[in-house]
Amino acid sequence: MPVLPTAFSSTAVSRLALANVVANGLIVVTGGAVRLTGSGLGCPTWPRCTDESLVTTPEMGGHGIIEFGNRLLTFVLTAVAVATVVAVWRSTRRDLRPLAALSFLGIPAQALLGGVTVLTGLNPWTVAAHFLLSMLLVAVATVLWLRSREPGVGQPLLRRPLALLVSAIAAVTAVVLVLGTLVTGSGPHSGDVDENDVPTGDRMGFDLQLISQLHADAVFLLLGLTVALLVTLYATDSPGRVRRAARDLLLVQLAQGVIGYLQYFTGLPVVLVLLHMLGAVLISVCTARLVWAVRGPSAELPLDTPAEPAALPR
Repeated sequence: MPVLPTAFSSTAVSRLALANVVANGLIVVTGGAVRLTGSGLGCPTWPRCTDESLVTTPEMGGHGIIEFGNRLLTFVLTAVAVATVVAVWRSTRRDLRPLAALSFLGIPAQALLGGVTVLTGLNPWTVAAHFLLSMLLVAVATVLWLRSREPGVGQPLLRRPLALLVSAIAAVTAVVLVLGTLVTGSGPHSGDVDENDVPTGDRMGFDLQLISQLHADAVFLLLGLTVALLVTLYATDSPGRVRRAARDLLLVQLAQGVIGYLQYFTGLPVVLVLLHMLGAVLISVCTARLVWAVRGPSAELPLDTPAEPAALPR
């Protein structure tokens, strides 16, 4: 039997943490492809694909293959998450353990929620919850990866008003994502379609134009807060890591806004909707990076060297 290393290096932990971010992002995008191709009920039951088979059958066609492929990717994500947890626990980075555990525990939660989604005929409320939990796990995985690249968490780099502004940006981002799921749940891609391209499942019932306007208003608020933060950061000569994080977040927000308007005014083509979902993943990554950047690294120590307890002030 293979023998696990007695201790994993910081490089190994960081690489596995990055793979965890990528895997969490891929599961979101492929899940979007399942919904947008009408394959959400390609495997009509859960945890089996059919009542008699664990895997897809030829009779289920392309929809079955797409849905079952997305389920298989969950096993890849699980393997990466388990490897990340093992590497963190066998490294000197005890501070990373809560994040690694949280990232791993999100997988069975997602699996159960996914099962409920299938068993309820792709109810748009459970579909929305499934997506939002994925966004949270992407953010957690991102912070885990970023922290793994530094010795530990140090002191805040920003004054309290700016730190509060970063927290406000994170909160409004969450609101934007929630409103985005309400827009989707009220539109043509909220559920699935049958063999005659007739939508199945229920809609959320919101007025599509009204909820889309609320979503757009929240996006404008988010853009305004991010611009205000970025201008202030440059005006006060704040640390480069925070300025870069804010700049990159603003660029992704602008690109996401353009895609959002294009998809709305072009009748929600599948390709643009899928790109918008990818943009949501990147928004979560960049927002988590901004929150992470507010605090600097701990004292300069080699990443693989256990830190000595700090002396108490006299």
